[in-house]
Formats: sequence, C-alpha cells, structure tokens
Amino acid sequence: MTVGKRATRAAAAAALFLIAGAGANAGFYDVTAADLAGPPGSLIRFEGIDDNLSATSVYRILYRSTGLDGKPIAVSGIVIAPDKKPPPGGWPVVAWAHGTTGVGKKCAPSLLDNPVAIIPGIDELIAHDYVVAATDYPGLGTAGGHPYLVGISEGRAVLDSVRAAHQLTEAGAGDVFAVWGHSQGGHAALWSGELAAKYAPDLKLVGIAAAAPASELATLFEDDLNSLAGKILTGMVLASWSKVFNAPLDAVIVPAVLPEVKAMGIDCIDMISEGLVALRAEEKLPKKFLVADPMSVAAWKEHIVRNTPGSAHPGAPVYISQGMADTIVDPPVTVDFVAKLCKQGAPVYFETYRSVTHTKIAHASSKTAIAWMTDRFAGKPAPRNCGG
Repeated sequence: MTVGKRATRAAAAAALFLIAGAGANAGFYDVTAADLAGPPGSLIRFEGIDDNLSATSVYRILYRSTGLDGKPIAVSGIVIAPDKKPPPGGWPVVAWAHGTTGVGKKCAPSLLDNPVAIIPGIDELIAHDYVVAATDYPGLGTAGGHPYLVGISEGRAVLDSVRAAHQLTEAGAGDVFAVWGHSQGGHAALWSGELAAKYAPDLKLVGIAAAAPASELATLFEDDLNSLAGKILTGMVLASWSKVFNAPLDAVIVPAVLPEVKAMGIDCIDMISEGLVALRAEEKLPKKFLVADPMSVAAWKEHIVRNTPGSAHPGAPVYISQGMADTIVDPPVTVDFVAKLCKQGAPVYFETYRSVTHTKIAHASSKTAIAWMTDRFAGKPAPRNCGG
C-alpha cells in the first residue's frame, strides 16, 4: 500500500468516533486471575490484525502491567513491526501514547477497525523500520476503570508496552526506545520518562517527544473551564478520580449535575475535529458546574499535585511542540512547563507552531519529532534551546 493511500485511509479513520467492539473480539480483553500471573510487560496473548500495510505486520496485544495498588493488571494495545529480519539487538521501538479518547472501557484505540491510522507520523515511523508499541492505557479495552491523567498508571502502561513488544518474538523489537505522545499522551510520555530508570531498568530510554502535553494540571483545569472542550476534560478527570481515588465529587460539583459527571464514563469522544465533540452527558453540563476550585479541597489538591509531571528529572532528552492556536492546552502553560524543565538542567528542545490547534499539533510536528527521535537513536547530542 502506498503512502498516499495510507494517508487517505488515515483521514477517513480519524473522522470516526471510537466504537465499542469495532473489529475486535471482545473476549480478547477478558482475563482470569491465572492470566495475570507474570512479570510486568509480559504478554498474556496477541493476535494479528489484517491492516494491508506493505512490509509491515500489526498485532493486537494484551500484556501485564502494575495497577495503582501494586497488583498486576491487564492492559491492551497494538504493536506494528517491520516484516523483515531485525538487526542485532532488535529494531528501535517508539512507544506511542495517544490523546484523550474517553474514560470508558469501549474507548480503547485498539478496538478501532484501523487503529494504525490514527497514529501521527505512522508513515515515517514505518519507513524508519521502527517497531511501534501503542498502549490503550489501563481501563480502556480492559476492565477496571481508566485512571485518566494519573501519571504512574499511564507511565507504567507505556513502559510495559515496550517490554511486551520486546517479548513479542514476531516483532523483533529491541530494548532501546523513545516515547511519542500527544495531549494526555504527552502527559503519559513525560511520566514514563520520570519512571523509567526505577520501574523499567531493563529498557534504555533515549528520548521523549510530546505534543501539547497536559503538564501543569491545576492551571489547565482552571483555564479550560471556559470552553466546552475544557469542561469535558475537567469532568472526565473528576469522574475518573472520584472512582480511582475515592475523591469526593460533592465537594467540588454542583449537586444537580452529579449524575451527568458520573455518566461521563459512558461515551467516547472524537479529538480529530477542531474541538472535542461533546456527547450526551457532556452537553448537559452548565457553564458553572463547580462549587469549589479542586485545588482548594485537600483531597483533590493532593491528587492534582501528585499527578503533575516535572517534579523529577524527565529521565531523557525532551522535545516538546505546541500549537499557538491551542485553546485546550494553553500555550503559556506549556511555555512555563518548559522553563521549569530547563531550570532542572534537562536537555529540552521546544518548538511552537503558529496558527496550529490542539487537535492538529501532533500531525503538524510529527516529522520533526520523528527526525528528533531518529537522532536520539543514532546517539547524536540532544539539541537544546532553553531560553531561546
């Protein structure tokens, strides 16, 4: 299949909402206690996906990771690999961390008929003979609830997806990897870097590329409340964290809209259009649906601070891109976060894209991000433009 045909197919696939069970065997995602016995990153099962990509194989995978309680959990995703003999040590791996799709089980990208098509820069990644490991994150596809914007949960799932790709003999993946993420996935990418050295010392992280990452959560939640998209994202955080952390919703939510916030786990969202497309529950949220700033409530403030990246060294060189027409992750938030990384002495390269929106930034910056990751795989010194 030619690049042009892949691009056309990608555009068509991107316009679709995520649909429960699309193209996948629902039983694939179910696990027993016996299935969970094994180390993090080990494969539970895998199956081939007929994607008609030339010289490339695609696999749906189910692998073990570590839950917030330290117990083993199952996480799903896909692996894309070259159809040829790998070099000594295996192919380099790019771990793709996707943006927000929802908090419901049916919102997993691997459930799509064509999950490959929604990965920004997939043609370039394939052309470089990279193995791509794309996690769904816990609770998307699998049971257990999705810990939305919970750093440790996302970071572990990303790192274990690389381990799972390495264990998948058919993929020929090595243990050297970079992470590429957008929005929620940028948050996941940053957290995977902070966790990598201790959680996955068997892997070698060479770089982290993040497009419009969800970074300074407290500021983002406050800024986003003035837009429909922001209300959706804030509502999803509240709905998820009330279940994951047992945080009190009634301390921050207008009582009349509690049912709508709790129902946010039902639907999935489309992040391809020029703003998040709201579904049934989200449309009912009034402009003012908070009775208190979550940062003013101790139980919520603790989780916001704990899940904001940047308190530790990023763990590898960082590339960050930001669209200046972004109304979901405000550009000043990313600028401030980059400045904080620079103060830590981290090697950061930051690029802004004029007139590019939140939903377009990953595609707009994918070629640059992949070229930057390619240089990291090659061992070239990481560029930095802190203060520039």
